[in-house]
Amino acid sequence: MKEVILIKIGEVVLKGLNKRSFEHKLINDIKNRIESFGSYDVKLSQSTISIKPLSDASSIDDILPSVKKVLGISSLSRAFLCDKNLDDIKQTIVESLGDILGSLQTFKVEAKRSDKKFYMTSPEISKEIGWFILQKFPNLKVNVHNPDITVTVEIRDLGAYIRYGAEKGIGGLPKASSGNAAILISGGIDSPVAAFMMAKRGIKLTAVHFASPPYTSIRAEKKVIELLEKISEFSGYIKLFIVPFTKIQEKIRKVCPEEFFTLIMRRIMMNISEKIALNEGCSALITGESLGQVASQTLEAIVCTDCAVSMPVFRPLIGMDKEEIITISKRIGTYDISIQPFEDCCTVFVPKHPKTKPKKEQVETAESKENWDILIEDALQNLNIVDIKQ
Repeated sequence: MKEVILIKIGEVVLKGLNKRSFEHKLINDIKNRIESFGSYDVKLSQSTISIKPLSDASSIDDILPSVKKVLGISSLSRAFLCDKNLDDIKQTIVESLGDILGSLQTFKVEAKRSDKKFYMTSPEISKEIGWFILQKFPNLKVNVHNPDITVTVEIRDLGAYIRYGAEKGIGGLPKASSGNAAILISGGIDSPVAAFMMAKRGIKLTAVHFASPPYTSIRAEKKVIELLEKISEFSGYIKLFIVPFTKIQEKIRKVCPEEFFTLIMRRIMMNISEKIALNEGCSALITGESLGQVASQTLEAIVCTDCAVSMPVFRPLIGMDKEEIITISKRIGTYDISIQPFEDCCTVFVPKHPKTKPKKEQVETAESKENWDILIEDALQNLNIVDIKQ
């Protein structure tokens, strides 16, 4: 009897002719994450991945937290591998689950016969194993609708797997399997969630953060780095560009109508981010905007913002409310960091009465009061680059 991790790979199995490429990326990600913990055998068979320790020093407990964060995994469970015969299966159930079964009241058995050469059908396996458990553990009764435990027996090419329960994985697609995009990252709740959502769809992330010292502090920058470190636990390496934005914001305040401060600021942010994104081989921008959440996120404002760039802009949170976003941020571990009281540049020079239904022509006229190219180029020449490693 050997303890293993059994992984279901979800939507990757639907990828048709590209399926093997996605599977290869997923297996490589798993191997890279666990290689420092010891020696493990990672195998793919029948759309299921198994991870088996190859030495006594290699532990399932050590690697499980890391494996749970691998993108592309639908579900995973601890399982016990034995030979494909009923005697070994029964013995493995007693040795691996005996203490648990002896403390409960109801159970059911599910059998999955992926190896069609096995001499018993799935219903026959369930019936045989269920009867054995009833005889061995008189405290138990069968309950097929709401059991205390479901004992699953999987007959696969590599052997028989005994398991109970399964944890939901992150899902999505393997990391960096869908191209590159640049996330405009602030220190708030929304943009880290947007970054995670796109990483989950296989996007390799480049991050752009705008800093305005002395109006924003070094702690705000460190906060963003902490947020991206959390995201990198799922996405892998992220290259962060910190853009000096003070001169641009001060110039906006000096020459532009107050009601358009935020819109013009966001348009210039998008412009700078697009230039960085193109230089880094990205095909799109990502923002954490949610429709109607604030004045700069009305439909009209978003249209005006998008006009500043030619690159597609992905907004994975656009239809979510704040509670939905907060729920995800807590699940991925960014919420407690986001609520730290270190403000980013989006809170600098906020207009008292922002324009909520701007027209493109109005914004462009307000913006044309200054030639921004020199200030933008100056910002691009003074970028600070930080490597965020998994």
